[in-house]
Amino acid sequence: MNTEPGTISYGLGGVLHILVDAERYRIEPEDVKALLFSGRVVPITQDCSKAKREDYLICDVAIAGHAAINRSGKAVAVHTRVGSYIVPVVSLQRVARGEAASAPLFPIIPGETE
Repeated sequence: MNTEPGTISYGLGGVLHILVDAERYRIEPEDVKALLFSGRVVPITQDCSKAKREDYLICDVAIAGHAAINRSGKAVAVHTRVGSYIVPVVSLQRVARGEAASAPLFPIIPGETE
């Protein structure tokens, strides 16, 4: 039984995969570094459609949200089209280093402070 609304997991080449409900998102490796080392707000992308044309695959990618370290510096807020979530920075760092397979996302309740 899956009790958390979503997860962040480590992928090939350092990509972080975000799974929320039936939606799949990703944060690219260079954006993970910018988020964790510089504290920059980074885009979250989603593969929108895939179509095969003759001998090659066409894949559209769209920005579907962003991730940012919150004011306290202890958590990362993940904002997507399906909702807003939070994950402890320590958990995200462990996943980004490949030390943990995944980390749960926790919903941010509207009206509550981060």
